[in-house]
This record gives sequence, structure tokens and C-alpha cells, in this order.
Amino acid sequence: MSGDPEVRREVAGQLERMREGTVDFIGEEELGDRLEIALGEGRPLRVKLGMDPSSPDLHLGHSVVLEKLRIFQELGHTPIFLIGDFTARIGDPSGRNKTRPPLGGEEVAANAATYVGQVAKLLDVETAEIRFNSEWMDRMKPQDFVRLCSQMTVSRLLERDDFAKRYASETPIAVHEFLYPFVQGYDSVALKADVEIGGTDQTFNLLVGREIQRAYGQAPQAVLTHPLLVGTEGREKMSKSLGNSIALLDAPEEIYGKIMSISDALLLDYVAILPVTGGSDLPERARALKAGEGDPLALKHELARRVVERFHDADAGVLAADHFRRVVQERGTPSEVAEYDFSLSGAPEVSLLDLVDHLGLAASRGEVRRLVSQGAVSVDDARVTDPLMALDAGSYLLKLGRRRFARVQIA
Repeated sequence: MSGDPEVRREVAGQLERMREGTVDFIGEEELGDRLEIALGEGRPLRVKLGMDPSSPDLHLGHSVVLEKLRIFQELGHTPIFLIGDFTARIGDPSGRNKTRPPLGGEEVAANAATYVGQVAKLLDVETAEIRFNSEWMDRMKPQDFVRLCSQMTVSRLLERDDFAKRYASETPIAVHEFLYPFVQGYDSVALKADVEIGGTDQTFNLLVGREIQRAYGQAPQAVLTHPLLVGTEGREKMSKSLGNSIALLDAPEEIYGKIMSISDALLLDYVAILPVTGGSDLPERARALKAGEGDPLALKHELARRVVERFHDADAGVLAADHFRRVVQERGTPSEVAEYDFSLSGAPEVSLLDLVDHLGLAASRGEVRRLVSQGAVSVDDARVTDPLMALDAGSYLLKLGRRRFARVQIA
């Protein structure tokens, strides 16, 4: 460490900010030395965060690590948001108890196209590096890939918890799944990463990155892991595929309503983890709630408003709160309802199931049937008991679940 007290203070202050909210900070001492040299040379650290475009939507769980990347940017370092368009074609086995189906190239490209705009909600993308790992992986020759894969043994790969469990239970592990950590590690080589950020489910992959960098003659990256945000149902980690996510692109009233639906126990985790509570009294109120004091409903309202404001704006937060009060608490109708036209094309009527599916008001026909079975669908305030209910020409107000409304003119 430098003898300059000002440099020491700067390094200590930056490391403290980097440490905030982390579960593990691996290589912190090495990073302190590297940071000191970088500051002396006026050179920023290169900080990597990778995400595979396995779906078109980023969610609140992603915001936790994106916020840390923003902090590095604020400290003057170079944030690298890596879109894993190559690794998405392999499928990340992290936390999986079975093989993840690889995605096709067109699907990956379509999902990746939405990411930059979503990342811009948290990061200054104008001064960040936005990269795709297909840049180097598509050009890698077979002999180079063999060299890459020679850097680790099968026994080392089987130390990975999810692989070990699947091997012990005789659950198949496809050979291509072993390749994922090699590629993620080589990404750090290609980007010359000083730091890599990820969730705790990525710890194995991030540590492999350190080993791969050493094998290619680079100083190993520091690794910062962060807690995983549990989904709205309170059991599994937040994931679009599990249907328990709150997407960054969700409408303000959807974000607000989903946060209001979480349990009081989960509320404490959300306050602790989500990047919206800085400078507020929410953490203190959460501690009081844990001690048996305070109002969980009021805290939930405040958190919901702050999340909406973070990913939309202050006006959206106010309007979403008003929407929740009127539609959910008072069981009224929103002030603005999307309007649709539907043509019978000579037919005498259309089933509710076909109508909702045609208009795209639900994710699938199966979701419509499920909502009907739960008594969560109404037509003109009358509860629907049959998804095949027939509707003829006329105007109808449809409600699906607690927050989806549509006014449909059938002609």
C-alpha cells in the first residue's frame, strides 16, 4: 500500500463502497493493491457483469448487481455489461437440477435487443462498454477451445454443488453444460476484467474465471457476490420462467401491485436487498418491524412507491399508489382502461378463452383457464365460471386477476 495517506484513504473508501451489500468479496486485498496502482496511473478498473439473454425481460433481481455496477461507474471505473449471446446458446447450469435447453440464435438475438434500454434505467450506457461474448467465442478455433478446456479437471467441475447433486442422484448432465464456466471464465480474459460481479449462484463460475485468467497470464479478477432476490411467491429465486418476477419493464401499477402481494417476511429481505432504500428510513423501519413494531402495510406501500419511482418516475409512483387503492383496496375500475376491437367475422359469437388469447391479455390459454378456476376473471363485474363462455356482439369490461382490465368492443 502506498505511503501517501491521501491515496490510502481513497483506496479504503472505494473498497468500503464496493463491499456494501456483498456476500463475498474474494481477492479484496489484491484488488486494493491493483486499485492503488490504477489510481496512480489515472487508469480505471475494468468491472464486468454478464447476463445471458435467456428471456427478453430483466427483473428486480438483476437490479441488485446492476446497482453495484453503477457504483463502480460512479467511482470512476469502466463498467462492462456483457450480454452472453454465446453462453445463452449453451444454457447456464447454475442452480439447475436438470439440463437447461439451449436457446436458438434468433431467440437469443431478439432477447438481447431489449437489454440495453433496460440497463439504461440503472447505468449510464453512454460511458459503459456494452459487449457480446460472441465477439470472441464465434472466432475461437477448435484447438483454442481445447486449450481452454484443458485448464480444469472433471473432478474440479464436479465440486460444483449443482453438478455434484445431479451426479449423486444419477440425474443426467449433458457434456455441453461443463463448457459454460470455461466460456464465462474466458470472457474475463477477453475483457481483461479486474473485477466481476454476480449473484451467489454464480460463485463457482466467477472463481473459475480467476483460474482461467491465471492460466492465460492475467492477474485474477476480484469477485463480488450478492444475495439473490427471492421471487414474489416467497420460495424460489426471482425468475421469469418461474412466473415470480417483477420485470423492470412492467407497468408501474403492475410493479406496485406485485410488491404489495409479497409476504411480510419477504418484505424485510426486499428492503435489505433492493437498491432503492439508500438515504431513506426504510431499513430502520424494517428493523423495527422485525422487532414486532411498526406497520408492515405502510412499509410495503413505501417500498412499492420507491421501486416504481426508481424504474419510472415520481409521478408514476403516485399514480400507481392511487391505482392500487382504487382498484385493489376499493375494488373499483381504473381511471384508464385499454380498449380493444374484435371482429366476429360472420360468426355469431366468440368464446372468452379465444377472445383473451387473440387479444394477448394473458400469457397463455392455460393461464386463462387457471384464472377462471380461481374465480379471478369477470365480465362486466360478473364472475366467470366457464372459460368457454360465449360472447356475442357488444361492449364488455373484462377483468383478469386483480389488476388487468380491458374494454372490448365486439362487432
